[in-house]
Amino acid sequence: MGKLILVPTPLGNLEDITLRSIRLLREADMILAEDTRTSGNLLRLLDISRPLRAFHQHNEHQVLSATIRLIEDSTTIALITDAGTPGISDPGFLLVRACIEAGIQVECLPGPTALIPALVISGLPADRFCFEGFLPHKKGRQTKIKRLASEERTIVLYESPYRLVKTLRQMAEFCGVDRKAAVVRELSKMFEECKRGSLTELADYYEKHVPKGEIVLVVGGTNQSVDPTEEEEEEVLPEKGRAKRKKQ
Repeated sequence: MGKLILVPTPLGNLEDITLRSIRLLREADMILAEDTRTSGNLLRLLDISRPLRAFHQHNEHQVLSATIRLIEDSTTIALITDAGTPGISDPGFLLVRACIEAGIQVECLPGPTALIPALVISGLPADRFCFEGFLPHKKGRQTKIKRLASEERTIVLYESPYRLVKTLRQMAEFCGVDRKAAVVRELSKMFEECKRGSLTELADYYEKHVPKGEIVLVVGGTNQSVDPTEEEEEEVLPEKGRAKRKKQ
């Protein structure tokens, strides 16, 4: 039996590809890609020539069963996305689940993903966070935002440049106009940008400066004015330490 290998690809800067990723892509019997044109360009730059097939949200269910049969017939398949780690906010999850249910080995390489660098450079607490992917476009959108308004952890979202201002306005409505946030755009690319401020300030800015490219929105939690080290300082003292304090 073959196996499924999830191979992260660079967000923009080709130098982010790893030696192991290149080797496994060259060794794979077949590569599944979100967009064969985008991935084809990357593979040519890396001088990799393997059979390439499309796997995206419009054909995911048709491709699943055929892919499972190929792997069961000893085909090793590498799954890549347009940029970043497969399976995060894309159909790769369905293939991973189907492979697990079929008893197929699944391997995932560490590598590029937009949410972690965006979280780190936002300046918002990164010790605890929740990742919500893309918000619903219509049905359930306000319900999701209302729920996130009470989230204590830092919130990380993916967003389209066409809906960014709308999302910032809605988040400000339910989370508060002064809630701190950061818009991180085009990570690792020539026009990488990180704008920090309140939700309202960011909405005002991007109404005047139309955003482009891939966007990560990072929003502060409800209790992030509290220093996270304070709770650690209040931990229960060991028995000996408490006994000494009582005697003083």
